Amino acid sequence: MPRSRTLPRPILVGAVALSALLAAPAARAATYAVVTINQQALFFNQIDDGAKKAADAAGDKLVVFNANNVPSAQNDAIETYITQKVDGIVLVAIDVNGVKPAITAAKKAGIPVIAVDAQIPGGDNVAFVGVDNAKAGEQIGSFFADYVKKDMGGKAKVGIVGALNSFIQNQRLDGFKKTASVAGVTFADTVDGQNVQDVALTASENLMTANPSMTAIYATGEPQLIGAVSAVDTAGRKDKVKVFGWDLTAQAVKGIDEGWVAAVVQQDPFTEGKIAIESLAKLKKGGTVDPIIHVPVTIVTKANVGQYSGMFK
Repeated sequence: MPRSRTLPRPILVGAVALSALLAAPAARAATYAVVTINQQALFFNQIDDGAKKAADAAGDKLVVFNANNVPSAQNDAIETYITQKVDGIVLVAIDVNGVKPAITAAKKAGIPVIAVDAQIPGGDNVAFVGVDNAKAGEQIGSFFADYVKKDMGGKAKVGIVGALNSFIQNQRLDGFKKTASVAGVTFADTVDGQNVQDVALTASENLMTANPSMTAIYATGEPQLIGAVSAVDTAGRKDKVKVFGWDLTAQAVKGIDEGWVAAVVQQDPFTEGKIAIESLAKLKKGGTVDPIIHVPVTIVTKANVGQYSGMFK
């Protein structure tokens, strides 16, 4: 009588393993939030784009909150994202001190916050990604001082278009003054562009009206630079006023090509946003990140502007 046969054990084990694999739940995609300052400036939009690129690459979800330049709105947004239990927050802060309680609340809820562009002094964020604004301010200040000596006959009267509610733009202003304050350089008024293009334009026009002998303008951020460039152009003073500032725009590139915008500090906001999300993803997997991640700047002049012109076509 023939012996009975049993199913080979390897096939049986394989079937059980396959069944267990099919029954295993899929890993949940993470949700990250970006709390930004506004979506008018190209700079902030590029941070968003870099963050989205990193989230998409990882199969994660990204939501963006636009504070429209209102500091308290950022606090409210963070509190909302805590309630929604997002996996991490990228913060581009307006008021670096006023937003601290919301960051601390996120930390207590187990939600890491990474600050981009603006450092939070003594804050509970896990990391900062961005430029050393004070040092970069000193860099453009040194460039300005050399430019005055070589190209402006050793004398300049410079007015400032700032954003006085912005901690980082005040750092850029302080750094600039530190190295630009050399023999032959005098400072005119400092006006407040408030990080809003229309406001910055009016402030720049008022600055020029009040200081007809002014020969240079330093603008501490993109909206301020757009306002300053427009004001100089509209007033027909491109042959009398040299412009220095932060964050390239199409108008600034045109001015550099024409020779009256002398130098612009160019950051890499896309990379800043990308690194921030990648860092949150690393933390979610149990990894660690450096508390300060500096992204270098480039001073763009007529000599190297060709590398950036394609961004604005």
